[in-house]
Amino acid sequence: MYQLKILDSNFVTHNVKRFLVEKPADFIYRPGQSAHVSLNIPGWEDQIRKFSFTSLNAWPYLEFILKIHDDRDGVTKQMGKMNAGSEIFLHDVFGTIEYKGPGIFIAGGTGITPFISIFRALYFSGNLRKIGLIYSNRTQEDIILHDELVKMLGPAYMNVFTREGVIGFKEKRIDKKFLIENISYFGGLFYVCGPLDFTEEITKDLISLGARTDSVVI
Repeated sequence: MYQLKILDSNFVTHNVKRFLVEKPADFIYRPGQSAHVSLNIPGWEDQIRKFSFTSLNAWPYLEFILKIHDDRDGVTKQMGKMNAGSEIFLHDVFGTIEYKGPGIFIAGGTGITPFISIFRALYFSGNLRKIGLIYSNRTQEDIILHDELVKMLGPAYMNVFTREGVIGFKEKRIDKKFLIENISYFGGLFYVCGPLDFTEEITKDLISLGARTDSVVI
């Protein structure tokens, strides 16, 4: 377990906050992986949650981007109050989302976070090719790192909004009909991350449309 200081923090949307955290010497993780984290605050040390790394190994610090839930008295509400100088405990590294090759990434809300480090790693190494992103949010204001996603992915990046009509964007859910209309080939790789019901429904739809079970990374 590591006891680490927060170096900086700022909100990237109205309820999503970025944390830059000390990086231990010789600390290694893979793009797409996550960490079990708790807070160095009396009474919160044993409240462990999982957050995805959005930083790259080559960076001198760790970065986490997470949604702050002010509507319930939980870990993220506490983190919403934490700034530079506060401390967290990093317990271990884990994760099943690992880049296996070009494919279509489908994310819901903060489910984009494990994909960010994958996209960054591929972009900075010049290998971000034959990749598409379908990103679902409630409204335009909920998009995380929109400008950077546009820079990295260009026209291969599609926004889907479930609760807001915005000119130039699609207002609908990612369901079976949507997948049929927007994906022409289901024999490749798919990466899916988001709320549990989102991930389960999309995985079920992809497999029913011809995707192989071992080709859907969740």
